[in-house]
Amino acid sequence: MDAHSPSPVRILVVDDDPGDVLMIEEALADSDVEKVIDVVGDGQEAMEFLRGEGRHLGARRPDVILLDLNMPRMDGRQVLGAVKRDEDLRTIPIVVLTTSNADTDILGSYTLQANAYVTKPIDLDDFNDVVRRIDEFFGRVVVLPKRG
Repeated sequence: MDAHSPSPVRILVVDDDPGDVLMIEEALADSDVEKVIDVVGDGQEAMEFLRGEGRHLGARRPDVILLDLNMPRMDGRQVLGAVKRDEDLRTIPIVVLTTSNADTDILGSYTLQANAYVTKPIDLDDFNDVVRRIDEFFGRVVVLPKRG
């Protein structure tokens, strides 16, 4: 495969807020980075998706995860810990994308080996800009590990 025809970047969005998910999807659609987006609504479903279990049997491994912190059943902190402890999953870059700018959440996320921590802006244009920058960074700039 040559550099001119990269396979699409697979992004897993883990967020329980349908409004935020819609904004993330729209912002991602605005960029010309070729991508496939999967969405799950909480941490428990995220782990099922990543492990290809339950209704996510045969789910494709994402290249990057956009992870909200505050969700029901299993929150983002628990997902971060579980992914980074998992031998097969730990190499997937995780961007925490959340409304919280609390120092404890920021420090806690990096302690759990988040690859980046981004606060969701309130302003729609800023929100779109932030998501597009993440997309450009992981879609064009960063060299991602090959899917196993």
